[in-house]
Amino acid sequence: MNFTPPTIKKFMSADWSDLEPYYQELLTRPFDAASVAAWLADWSELRKLVDETYARLQLTSFQNTADAEAEERYYYFLENLYPKLQAADQQLKEKLLASDLEPEGMRVPLMRMRAEAQIFRDANLLLQTEERKLGSQYSKITGGQNIIYQGENLTLQQAAAKMHTPERAVREQLWQLTAERQLQNRGAINDLWVQAMELRQQIAANADLPDYRAYRWQQLHRFDYTPQDSKDFFEAIAEVAVPAAQRVYARHCTRLGLDSLRPWDLEREQSTMRFPGIQAYETPEDFDTIAEDVFQQVDPELGAYFASMRREHLLDLQNRPGKSPGAFCTSFATQARPFIFMNAVGMETDVRVLLHEAGHAFHVFERSRLPYHHQWRANMEFNEVASTAMEFLAAPYLSKSHGGYFSKADAARARVQHLENTLLFWPYMAVVSAFQHWVYEHPTLSSDPAQCDAQWSALNARFMPSLDWSGLEDALATGWHRKLHIHRYPFYYIEYGLSQLGAVQIWANALNDQACALVDYRAALALGGTATIPELYAAAGVRLAFDVQTLGAAVDLLERTILELEG
Repeated sequence: MNFTPPTIKKFMSADWSDLEPYYQELLTRPFDAASVAAWLADWSELRKLVDETYARLQLTSFQNTADAEAEERYYYFLENLYPKLQAADQQLKEKLLASDLEPEGMRVPLMRMRAEAQIFRDANLLLQTEERKLGSQYSKITGGQNIIYQGENLTLQQAAAKMHTPERAVREQLWQLTAERQLQNRGAINDLWVQAMELRQQIAANADLPDYRAYRWQQLHRFDYTPQDSKDFFEAIAEVAVPAAQRVYARHCTRLGLDSLRPWDLEREQSTMRFPGIQAYETPEDFDTIAEDVFQQVDPELGAYFASMRREHLLDLQNRPGKSPGAFCTSFATQARPFIFMNAVGMETDVRVLLHEAGHAFHVFERSRLPYHHQWRANMEFNEVASTAMEFLAAPYLSKSHGGYFSKADAARARVQHLENTLLFWPYMAVVSAFQHWVYEHPTLSSDPAQCDAQWSALNARFMPSLDWSGLEDALATGWHRKLHIHRYPFYYIEYGLSQLGAVQIWANALNDQACALVDYRAALALGGTATIPELYAAAGVRLAFDVQTLGAAVDLLERTILELEG
């Protein structure tokens, strides 16, 4: 057959009988050193179609969790097509690996393929589909959570925005209403958890691995560090970041005139809150327009990238009822375009979220110049450097004097809050990540949600001892219910802590020479997934680190800058 893959529109409506011939042609087509690049390019086009179909169907189901038709289309793809596409893709991986050929730029992608081939099992395809469906049910539950406050029906994101008030009684009432609503779904989320744990253990067993952590480590291509390295990082956090976080909490207590901090005195457990809240923009159009101006000042090419996203309607930024909570950047592979999804409500925190997701979007633009889809995806440990570093690189341009969002005073307040939250995040990340290590080291014990509640509470007591949860023990214990990654993307969280450390190192470089730091940053993004994690960090001018010394230097810079801004 003439190898001309269908358009994305046709691919999304195709059945397996329509798609199988393309895979069969690649599977039976011979290649050698001279022709392997053309074969790989054709396979790459198929992978783009699969990737974009998955992204579009999932995105549509997230944009309106009450859309039964969108959910049905997504589930149909997951159940009837995706497993067959994965199995066919695996056969092509095995064909390339068996050839012992290494096309240019494929050293690291081939390492990933070998790891994937080692753990691939046909028996797991349906199990993984069931796992994804459980994740969709989790998002549907959390996306449908609303509260009634003073006669107004609020999403939980809208309720959180209203908590930016100096009236402590109002904050407490909103927090309590939110917690009560979340606890109404305690049983339903526990039921999903028990089912997910059973599936994950079976997936690992099918792959002949001792536990799900070993499976996930290999699936996530973590060749460059070990579970013990992660635990060493947690210990470094306990030594230098937890005391720094306690100092942040103490200053926050003083600002509020309190003796101790309750959950409603914080934006989230891992972030402070300033009163009154800083409103970032008046209209959604302002949000987009100002962001484009900010990115133009960071780098004209980045500004052009964001402008194209606005023109091409690749942004869904505002919160609304029925929309899945959270924020992410996905991509439409056939177009080499990113798409940003988030839940903005007009506050300063929305700006930081947009900067973060835009960093992911810029990564999509930069990496998409590479010839093969197989080369595009870096490890998440570096993908999150791309996003988190943008929060720091854009910081100098957020005041209105630079065309940004804030007055000079509010820009300083927002900057301090960002730096404080950077310090507070490492202990929270340690809670989330250490919890997941415990879960999969003790799968029988952790299949009991009550044991998970107890472990989550214990880790909070170790890494976040400054918060007073007395009388709120159920809300504290079920904090793991509210961390999407635990339920939908297991073991995907330490990436945020490692990348934050990398991003602070990029910021330190930018303080000496912003232009040079940005050149290194973009050069690293352009490598996509063609380099190892340490190589990507090195290209960005920093290092992948787990030690007390590197973390301590970052903590010192953050604390010094906070004092300077507040002085």
